[in-house]
Amino acid sequence: MKQFGDYTILTDKVQLVTEDNVIKEATDVLGEQGGQSIDQVTRDVMVAGTAVRYANAVAARVNVASVILEADLKSAIKTLKGQNAKMFTTTLTGSVKVGTAPIRKAYVAINHTDTTETLEGITGFKGTEEYASQTLVDMNECGAYKNIRFVETTHGKVFAGAGAAAVDVYATLVMGKDAYGTVSLRGQKNIQTIIKPLGSAGTADPLNQRASVGWVAWTVTKILNDNWMVRIESAES
Repeated sequence: MKQFGDYTILTDKVQLVTEDNVIKEATDVLGEQGGQSIDQVTRDVMVAGTAVRYANAVAARVNVASVILEADLKSAIKTLKGQNAKMFTTTLTGSVKVGTAPIRKAYVAINHTDTTETLEGITGFKGTEEYASQTLVDMNECGAYKNIRFVETTHGKVFAGAGAAAVDVYATLVMGKDAYGTVSLRGQKNIQTIIKPLGSAGTADPLNQRASVGWVAWTVTKILNDNWMVRIESAES
């Protein structure tokens, strides 16, 4: 396991001349930063899997020039089914509501927000507004294609300038259950917020001029089965 964290120093002057509760504001900002940091640490482990499909079936990342295609999604589904990867979600049944459709049981994909518009243009892709039921829909879910449901994030992995003609290459992770695991230190919260008030450092802060707000976390992520995770690498216009 590894330890991660960050902090900021707040002076007595900041607290005296600012009407806002700077301790609370710093706690909110650092709490968000902590969650995003651990998210990206986890992502960097996940994108190192060995099962990869380069968009339009090219041979390597350096050859990637195409946006993600329907054929790439079909290939990922076929691969995961062939490896008996378990799906995350059950079928969302149909409804009498106009313009809605049932959604198949599905694997989960994590895609960068830059690729969402391309995915929406693929024949057969259904946006979340078309789901017959809105129960059990992730707040960042953007839609579904056959046996894949997509969750978009600005933290999707981008290999800058790594494709053909130095285009950026975007990684879309399509996963089954138990493809990876992440754990925190036993007895500890995933992320702890630590606030040190003015003067808490004793003789190291003799005039009570320094306070601090920070976060700390112990965590580790491991790929448990490379066969249950497919990384699709594609370009974007």
